[in-house]
Amino acid sequence: QVQLIESGGGLVEPGGSLRLSCVASGRTFNDYPMAWFRQAPGKEREYVAATFRGTFYTDSVKDRFTISRDDDRNMVFLQMNSLKPEDTAVYYCAASTNWFILDSFYFRKDSYSAWGQGTQVTVDS
Repeated sequence: QVQLIESGGGLVEPGGSLRLSCVASGRTFNDYPMAWFRQAPGKEREYVAATFRGTFYTDSVKDRFTISRDDDRNMVFLQMNSLKPEDTAVYYCAASTNWFILDSFYFRKDSYSAWGQGTQVTVDS
């Protein structure tokens, strides 16, 4: 059984930082795409960042968030700096067992076969 477990969420003031972690079990995702998505109340789950032989970000978090991975520990991280209230959401870790033909597939929810339960990030004074 493949499992992804996120941690590191919490309440932070605007301008603050959080580091999210995700550990996978059941199989290794070495050299496969991994990503972070988020879902705010009343909105669709949206792409945040991905990593596969490089790193990729949605425009709204570019230069503020950094995705990284430790394949020896089967983990992926999201360092979030300069947080804004609009970053408030449940953040989900995702992983794929496929290599994508088109770059656009990195941004799609249905590209990923394994998902974590999510961790709440709240940015507020």
